Amino acid sequence: MPLGALRPSPLVEQATDRLREQITAGEWSVGTKLPGEIALAKSLGVGRSTVREALRALAGAGLVQARQGSGVFVIATEPREGWSTQLRQAAITDVYEVRMLVEVAAAQLAAQRRTDEDIAALHGALARRHAAATAGDAEFVAADIVLHEKVVAAAHNPVLTGLFTEFVPVLRQRLLDLMELLDLRADDPNHGDEGHAMLVGAIAEGDAEAAGKALRDELTQTLTLLHSL
Repeated sequence: MPLGALRPSPLVEQATDRLREQITAGEWSVGTKLPGEIALAKSLGVGRSTVREALRALAGAGLVQARQGSGVFVIATEPREGWSTQLRQAAITDVYEVRMLVEVAAAQLAAQRRTDEDIAALHGALARRHAAATAGDAEFVAADIVLHEKVVAAAHNPVLTGLFTEFVPVLRQRLLDLMELLDLRADDPNHGDEGHAMLVGAIAEGDAEAAGKALRDELTQTLTLLHSL
């Protein structure tokens, strides 16, 4: 079955999708050796470097495996679930438990590594979160997430930053669900304001222990509520 030439952009994504479709549709069964890079490039109408990147993506999804000196072979017809997929499907309590591990460590590092620019950004985000108390849940949650992003950024660890970035889309929806489920802002429109102020203050003062405790206490309070439902 001919693969067909691709549109100009984005070539790598298109090549990956086209090859994935062939594998998941059973055009190439498990154990089958894929055509070489030159043949695939000609069929798809792209360069060899594009094919190479597409094959790397498929390997990352657990669909193919390169064998030194032999070629690239199909090892599965269903992609392995990625981290983002697992997050979307996870229970809210599981998300919060992992969030606590990531963010408490980030807060402690932030207290040790924050710069003057970080401190200014944290105070600005705290002020915006406070101002969002008069807004709806979506605006309040967005302001809350920005503050937590600033905390993670102040840790100056690209791995932590990347990990938290993966959390953000799921976290946004989970927080909105929490607002509705627990009606957290019914009595206090600026829910958690004191705890967040303590967090920002501890980071600004360089107190790693206090920063970690402030964030741990905040997340533990919500997690306890979730477990009680």
